[in-house]
Amino acid sequence: MKLTVIGGTGLIGSQVVRRLTEAGHQATPAAQSTGVDLITGKGLDQALEGADTVVNLSNSPTFDEASLDFFRTSVDNLLAAGEKAGVRHQVVLSIVGVDQVPALDYYRAKTLQEDLLRQGPTPYSIVRATQFFEFIDAVLSWTADARTVRLPATRIQPIAAADVVAAVVEVATGTPLRGIRDIAGPDVFRLDELGKVTLAAQGDGREVVTDDQAGMFAAVGGDALIAGPDAHLAPTHYRDWLQQAR
Repeated sequence: MKLTVIGGTGLIGSQVVRRLTEAGHQATPAAQSTGVDLITGKGLDQALEGADTVVNLSNSPTFDEASLDFFRTSVDNLLAAGEKAGVRHQVVLSIVGVDQVPALDYYRAKTLQEDLLRQGPTPYSIVRATQFFEFIDAVLSWTADARTVRLPATRIQPIAAADVVAAVVEVATGTPLRGIRDIAGPDVFRLDELGKVTLAAQGDGREVVTDDQAGMFAAVGGDALIAGPDAHLAPTHYRDWLQQAR
């Protein structure tokens, strides 16, 4: 099978390309560094030529309101180029609960991305993942100083990037879902609790202060970021991953 991986040089994309290639598929990474521009459409026709499946792992350069224009334009260009090339399956990586957090510009933008894909001309699959383990340090840094890390008690169910890669590869090489597959880690944490676990494992002596106004995830209510009962649970536990990372 021939697949074009949009964003194929990033954290998830580079691993997806490698896994597909190891499985005997022809996987081509497409990104600005390879001469593909999703906004202008430059290089898209060449990147999608002969592709059976497109895996869209692209990301907006910002998390603000501008991300809406990024996803609107990029999806329109990608669907048009895919139809022209005869692509038979379009796959997008999204976020669990993305349509339940309208207060976040980026989540509204990802919801738009999903909606445009559903309305497009090509059979599709949406893989929704929870927050990556690899993203937790960045989340902590948003509201940290030399002595404290302020975090809300928002419940999350983080997942290892490697487990996301495995799920994306499985969906991309299968029959189009024409719907959504949720994937999540095996454990649910409060974000402030997760901060304490992370800092302790890293030997970081800063104090975690529970603050329901702190950071981007303060806007998330209830269990919006927790996977539902039909989700596919990944095998990697966060505490095990932390120990291996050390």
